[in-house]
Amino acid sequence: MAQDSRPLFIILLGPPGAGKGTQARRLAERLGLPHISSGDLFREHLKNQTPLGQLAQQYMSKGELVPDEVTIGMIKDRLARPDAQRGAILDGFPRTPAQAQALDALLAERCARVVVPYIRVPEEELIARLSGRLTCRAHGHVFHVRYNPPKQPGVCDYDGSELYQRDDDKPETVRRRIQVYHEQTAPLIDYYRQRCVLVEVNGDAPLDEVTQALLEAVQGRGA
Repeated sequence: MAQDSRPLFIILLGPPGAGKGTQARRLAERLGLPHISSGDLFREHLKNQTPLGQLAQQYMSKGELVPDEVTIGMIKDRLARPDAQRGAILDGFPRTPAQAQALDALLAERCARVVVPYIRVPEEELIARLSGRLTCRAHGHVFHVRYNPPKQPGVCDYDGSELYQRDDDKPETVRRRIQVYHEQTAPLIDYYRQRCVLVEVNGDAPLDEVTQALLEAVQGRGA
């Protein structure tokens, strides 16, 4: 069978704490594709004061949401760069069906293959991951009660300052973040499921197993 030469675009979906960023970086390394984080892209445009960045700033300074067409413009600009000609791994975009439709149009022009892995993790595990983070007051060093505990409870290993839990890492805040994610993203999951490009992956497994499952999903699918 001839190898598929179409560009490959992987759209990673998953709630906060599912490990999308970590897995995106691992996939980028193994597949030789750029990892495109919508958050990083936004910060790049704002920092460099590009026309799109200036346009986004106008809305943000008024406390308004940045319109889809501005965000899509940033994505379009990024996908036009040479390193994305073979494809890319998208993390944090699209967030809505409208954005997904705009991305579909962009990728259809390139006859691209699209795979959408959805990393599923039980809510209680997400809360444990996200609410276990501790930050030092002096220099912001980050620890985790389960994955990276300090040598002495409540004390930073590096500067001896007190460790505390930020408000946005508290369980009640984390629960709300997860709830908002599911409310906003459920239509997107249905959208990609109907297009037969969604692949569910168990994210409640060791890191290497999740990476392997994602690689198998990518190799086995692609419309």
